[in-house]
Amino acid sequence: MPAITDLASPVPGFPAQTLPSGPARLAYILSASHSGSTLLAMLLGAQPEACTVGELRAPSMGDTELYQCSCGRRIKECGFWNQVSQSMQRKGIENFHITSAGTSVVEVGDPYVQRLLEPLLRGKFLETVRDAALGFSGSWRRHLAGVLERNAALVQVLRELAGAKIIIDSSKSALHLKYLLREPSLKIKVIWMIRDGRAVALSLMGHGLKRGTRRETVAAAAREWRRSNEAAGFLLGRLPASDWLEVRYEELCRQPEAMMRRICQFLDLDPEKMVLDFRSRQQHVLGNEMRLKSTSEIRLDERWKTELAAEDLEVFQAEAGQLNRQYGYG
Repeated sequence: MPAITDLASPVPGFPAQTLPSGPARLAYILSASHSGSTLLAMLLGAQPEACTVGELRAPSMGDTELYQCSCGRRIKECGFWNQVSQSMQRKGIENFHITSAGTSVVEVGDPYVQRLLEPLLRGKFLETVRDAALGFSGSWRRHLAGVLERNAALVQVLRELAGAKIIIDSSKSALHLKYLLREPSLKIKVIWMIRDGRAVALSLMGHGLKRGTRRETVAAAAREWRRSNEAAGFLLGRLPASDWLEVRYEELCRQPEAMMRRICQFLDLDPEKMVLDFRSRQQHVLGNEMRLKSTSEIRLDERWKTELAAEDLEVFQAEAGQLNRQYGYG
């Protein structure tokens, strides 16, 4: 049995827990956008031994004066996030606030580095080339060291404030995860969330993805889904099978109790204490707009069956149909 540190001092809404020593445990949800990562993160964040704030790499928040935390307060007025800032400062991370977190690998000022980070994660050879090119940049080395330090500190702060044994990160990006895995103070397990690409394409189209004509937009959405999952596959191929778990969005929605039991076992969370009402505990989640809704209903969204026209489906099949069928989506 691992040694136990002092009892954490949780914020309201989180139970006190004793925290094991050693590397901090992080569960990383890897997926294409709009594949159900926020739902899964909030379900896991409701478990007594876990905590989530959504995307640790901090999503774009637009007007940060108006952006709302899932608790309902504006992000800059949220007591939880102000406590996080204070705790980060005590760990030597100066002037930290989640609205300017500096925790994303791909958000960097150097144009040379930015260009190299633009492509999604690819196969071993191309990633070796990317890393070699990045190695010429001193600003990249400083940036990566700072990002890893901030992520590790943020995980530890959340762990302490919430009294949690494991932190759930729904950052999704395979490229971000590739570099996060280099941080020795984090023990990372990966949940690969897959959803029917046709449903994801429709959701992307409804959330601002536009590329000229309808046909071009459908094609772009299909490619984004395909490339995100290809990138995930490349990365998972380099990890031990015991470190990652495949989860289907559709199965989670149809059989939430059975799927959550399986996920809890994978993350070494007590399945007998499982909670499905993810609104029963106040959470402070960033990212997808579903964080602001009031219901805990888990409902399968298959609007694509009625809202994608035959021509849309033909375009999708041409761009991503092979991979979708490979995943078992006819």
